[in-house]
Amino acid sequence: MKLRYDLHLHSCLSPCGDNDMTPNNIVGMAGLLGYDIIALTDHNSCRNTPAAVEAGKRAGITVVPGMELCTREEAHVVCLFPKVEAALSFGEWVEKRSPKIPNRPEIFGEQLILDQEDQVIGKESRLLIAAADIGLYEVLGLARSYGGTAFPAHVDKDSYSITASLGGIPPEIGFCTAELSARANREEQLGRYPELKGMRLLRDSDAHYLENMPDPEAVLELEENTAECLIALLDRKIII
Repeated sequence: MKLRYDLHLHSCLSPCGDNDMTPNNIVGMAGLLGYDIIALTDHNSCRNTPAAVEAGKRAGITVVPGMELCTREEAHVVCLFPKVEAALSFGEWVEKRSPKIPNRPEIFGEQLILDQEDQVIGKESRLLIAAADIGLYEVLGLARSYGGTAFPAHVDKDSYSITASLGGIPPEIGFCTAELSARANREEQLGRYPELKGMRLLRDSDAHYLENMPDPEAVLELEENTAECLIALLDRKIII
């Protein structure tokens, strides 16, 4: 089945994420726009994924629990997991390897943790955009050890991307999938980074505000609309 997707969305837990980006609002907007499957990928935390997954179940939209990890090299990598429990365990591992820099709400927002009714149940005190002590060469294997997968985020960007940090995407790092920003020129990026020709390319919004969630354009073909099927696809090399 062909499914409309956005696998890179932020909630009000993320620094600079709008407080209107609650789990139910995100799922509601995804439904209005016509998405079939989305992923919640807050910066360096998975603590709003339980509420988002439950909201998705009520709305009939698959929500994949995930995280946008900032690696030691200050490159962003999207990590996706089949179950909330795996995502939360991964988040605990990341937290142990993250610097304890206090958040400044007046600059970065309150970093809100919500329940399935969008009620505030906590606030994350550490600043979630700081780089964790996890390297690019280890993140894919780490995500797989929790049953998930990972792919480099917005490789077309000149900051906070694997291409900005390493100058490209080394084949030995093992990624099968990469993400382009919504407005990136695909052919231009293929010319700039030829290694992308051997990878599955996604188009995601990286939305931090409801108004930045675009109409769906890209589709993925999955046997079933589940996190497990999605992860299996993204973790499989394409045949050129």
